[in-house]
Amino acid sequence: MDPITLVSRPSALSGIDATAKLSGTGGAGGVSFGKSLEDALANVSKLQNASQVMAKEFQAENPNVSLEETMISMQQSSLSFQAVVQVRNKLVTAYNEMMNMQV
Repeated sequence: MDPITLVSRPSALSGIDATAKLSGTGGAGGVSFGKSLEDALANVSKLQNASQVMAKEFQAENPNVSLEETMISMQQSSLSFQAVVQVRNKLVTAYNEMMNMQV
């Protein structure tokens, strides 16, 4: 699942089973949270690699790569990385709150 999609359409998360274990599979044919997170991280990595390649091609004055395409690619990779960092921050906060609960 594309992190940009997650940011622009929060309803895209509706298919994720909230009770699924982090490394398990989703219930009743749903998508596991761990798999969704893994896919999002892979997509962020792919966007960042593509952005770096486009920047290098633009610097090498490749006539097939425009400044506009390069900047859009860099912004997409930046936004997707920021989205993943925010998800990580929320997960860490939730973990800390659970660890501080009285039993």
